[in-house]
Amino acid sequence: MDFIKNIPPVNLQALVALALFGASLLVARMVVNIQSGKWPGSPIFVLYLRVLLGFLFAGSIGLGFYCFAGINIIFK
Repeated sequence: MDFIKNIPPVNLQALVALALFGASLLVARMVVNIQSGKWPGSPIFVLYLRVLLGFLFAGSIGLGFYCFAGINIIFK
């Protein structure tokens, strides 16, 4: 685990942003499959997933902008 200590914190923050974006794509696919009837689910669960999707996407965008600016906000 010494190689993680050598990575700059802004790059680790960028990896977290990419992970959040990947999770948002996964949640979006879940919403589409539930709404199309391929997967079982209720409208309340779809609403929950859409709220989760919004938070994940906003987090990934926010962290991405901070990474492009070179500002470290996670690992201080």
